Amino acid sequence: VNGGLNVLYEETRIFIPASLVSDLYEKNLDKYLDQDIEFQLTEFNPKKRRIIGNRKKLIVERKAAAAKELFEKIEVGMTVEGTVKNVTDFGAFIDLGGVDGLVHITDLSWGRIKHPSEVVKVGDVIEVEVKSFNPETKKVSLTYKKTEDDPWVILPKKYQVGDVVEVKVLKFMPYGAFVSVIPGIDGLIHISQIANHRVENVSDVLQIGQTVNAQITEINYETKKVSLSIKALLANEEESDEEEAPAEYTAEPASEDAAE
Repeated sequence: VNGGLNVLYEETRIFIPASLVSDLYEKNLDKYLDQDIEFQLTEFNPKKRRIIGNRKKLIVERKAAAAKELFEKIEVGMTVEGTVKNVTDFGAFIDLGGVDGLVHITDLSWGRIKHPSEVVKVGDVIEVEVKSFNPETKKVSLTYKKTEDDPWVILPKKYQVGDVVEVKVLKFMPYGAFVSVIPGIDGLIHISQIANHRVENVSDVLQIGQTVNAQITEINYETKKVSLSIKALLANEEESDEEEAPAEYTAEPASEDAAE
């Protein structure tokens, strides 16, 4: 009804105001129609035939108890299961049972994503790792990224300095081109390493989305930077061609005996 819910308990009608239906704002109360719910009686006036119920109080108390239990056992690094409650531009809120934790967009995937909805959606049950928590503010920071999926853990298993890799051109800068080495790791081909001749503009040689071969010249795991070179690869190919090219035939002078 307007303003709340009419609940029938043993032939007695009880009214629950909209503000006391939940601890969150409920825009649509129709979902409660024909549903069994629990609540507390907070007002009883037989003369006015007025009975008020409060579901919000029950929810708040139960969440507080669940939150207390959670913070007593929670630890940084612990893996917990939760349900995606809300998805925003900056991350996803996960219901851990009495406490909501936040997975920031940067902690949803090792790769680049434009919006959290690319990874999770409301209602998903997922496993997350606790990054930090504050029992006083009831704030919990979570991560959905798994250590074994860390591209900087995967990279040394696949490539080393000197290896030739196929990369995709992502974007141009005045000083070079950024390319995708493996999902989650971008590398830089400096403008001086794009060709074996002087390049004024990166776009004169490469195109966005183009796939090219390049040689890894440096991997810095501390700064998380990868440098590559097309020029070095071309130089190696030129040296290889020179080594494989047949030597020019030079006629040797005939011996004196042969001349005689």
